[in-house]
Amino acid sequence: MILRDKVAIVTGSASGIGRATARVLAAEGASVVVADLDEAGASAVVSEIEADGGKAIATRVDVSAEDDVREMIAAAVSTFGGLDVLHNNAAALGSASPGLDMDIANMDVDVWDRTMAVNLRGVMLGCKHAIPALLERGGGAIVNTSSGSAQRGDLAIPAYGVSKGGVDTLTRYVAAQYGKQGIRCNAIAPGLILTHEVERFGGEAYVKMLEEHHLTPRVGRPEDIAQAVLYLASDAASFVTGQILNVDGGILSHTPPYADLRRMAR
Repeated sequence: MILRDKVAIVTGSASGIGRATARVLAAEGASVVVADLDEAGASAVVSEIEADGGKAIATRVDVSAEDDVREMIAAAVSTFGGLDVLHNNAAALGSASPGLDMDIANMDVDVWDRTMAVNLRGVMLGCKHAIPALLERGGGAIVNTSSGSAQRGDLAIPAYGVSKGGVDTLTRYVAAQYGKQGIRCNAIAPGLILTHEVERFGGEAYVKMLEEHHLTPRVGRPEDIAQAVLYLASDAASFVTGQILNVDGGILSHTPPYADLRRMAR
C-alpha cells in the first residue's frame, strides 16, 4: 500500500478516469476525497471504495468556482488531517456536448469560456488552494489530466485542445515555483480512453478509426490512467516533476490520422 497514510483529492471522480483513479489510490492506502459536480455519482464511488475497505468522502465541487475549490481542500484537511496528493482531473469536453466545439470561425464564445473555466481555471484553482495544504505536510504531488489534443492540431475541439495546452504550461510553472519546497507537479496526456463521454462525443466510427491508429492491440481504459496517476503520486516518482507523460498507446509517436479525419468530416 504505497500511499498508506496519505490524503488525496480527485476531481471529476464520479465516473471515468477520476472514478478509476479514486479507487486505485484508495486501494493503495490513501484516504480519498471524491469530488465532482455530480454529488450522487461521487457518493456512489465512495460506497465502492468503502466496500473494498478504503476510506473516502464525497464532496460536490464546480472546479471553476473558487469558493467550491476552497471548500473542497478544507474538507480534505478537516476530515483526514491534511493533503498529500491532488489529481486535477475534472474537465469539460466541448462543454460536454457533441458539435459545440468544432471550428474557430463558428466558435460559440460561451462554449470557449466555459471550457477554459473548467479545464484551465479549474486546474489553476485546484493548485492555488492545494499548495498551502501540501506545504503544511512538507510537500506532495499534483497530477493534472491533460490530453494529446494539446500536442496536435485537429479538425474539432479547439477550445478543449487549447485549454489542455494551458494545463501543460501551468504544470511546468507550478513545478518550477514550488519544486524546491517539496511539491512535484506533472501532467498525464491520455490517448483514446473509452469512457461514456468519449463514446458519446465521437460515436462508434470515430472510436474504431482511432483504435486503428494506436500502436497497441487495444485502446485505453480508465485504469491505465489511474495507474499512471498512482506512480506520479507516489515516492517512486520522487525525481519526476514538470513532465507531461503521454499514456496514449503510441498514437502521437507516428504518422497522424489527419486524412482519415478529413474523410469522416465530408
